Amino acid sequence: MQTDVPVASARGVFLPVFAALVAFAWLTLLLWAQSPYGRYLDHGQWTEIGLAGDLCRALPAGPIVLPAMLYVGGWLLMTAAMMLPTTLPLLARFERLTELKPHRGWLVALVISGYLAIWGAFGLAAHLLDTGLHALVAGTPWLMRNGWMVGAGVLATAGAFQFSALKYRCLDQCRAPFGFLNAHWHGRAPAREALLLGIHHGIFCVGCCWAIMLLMFVVGTGNVGWMLALGAAMAAEKTMPWGKGLSAPLGIALLAWSGAMVAGHAWGWLV
Repeated sequence: MQTDVPVASARGVFLPVFAALVAFAWLTLLLWAQSPYGRYLDHGQWTEIGLAGDLCRALPAGPIVLPAMLYVGGWLLMTAAMMLPTTLPLLARFERLTELKPHRGWLVALVISGYLAIWGAFGLAAHLLDTGLHALVAGTPWLMRNGWMVGAGVLATAGAFQFSALKYRCLDQCRAPFGFLNAHWHGRAPAREALLLGIHHGIFCVGCCWAIMLLMFVVGTGNVGWMLALGAAMAAEKTMPWGKGLSAPLGIALLAWSGAMVAGHAWGWLV
């Protein structure tokens, strides 16, 4: 009977702590965006101005390493706000599954750490790709005059990916937390398995959501409103009973947005 009290207590603590973590991430982003340092959320400016810019210029590895570290830190904050809510079904089941294990809170933290580590790696790769695109555009006068094509291309890519087999394969994994736990959790090496569980879940989550996340580079990485909208779309897609049916309409909308962008500039050329 004595063990029932801490178990029930742990169940009562998990959801408030998880909600507080997500709320803290959103509140931090909102306050950051509204502050005089809101422009630091813009991936194209925040390592060029203010304290971050001074550090980048002062440290020997600053122009390369420090901007990447700062960017990944900001990206992880955005990921915690946008993507952590989509992991709630998995984390809630995992917390119940490990309720009798010691240090179960640490195990949940390891799952979250592994998950965010994958999104951090994706953010770093996206940052390097974005940096390369900026360099390419800056060195190509035609692209400088027609930079909108990059945005249209990202929108079209995200829209087309909504209809891909890889999208649905990864989405199926994300939408089946019970089966995912059965496949990746055995409890023989709890800490190692918890970290790997988060890593594997992160890989499938990136696999189904990477294209939508790249839209942040089109609408602005510092735009909290778009973060909320895209985060809500991904959360619905992954967790709602009707979410899988959202993929195709969202893909059509993104393709239509890209087409409208191309048509608008084509009309401008004609007239």
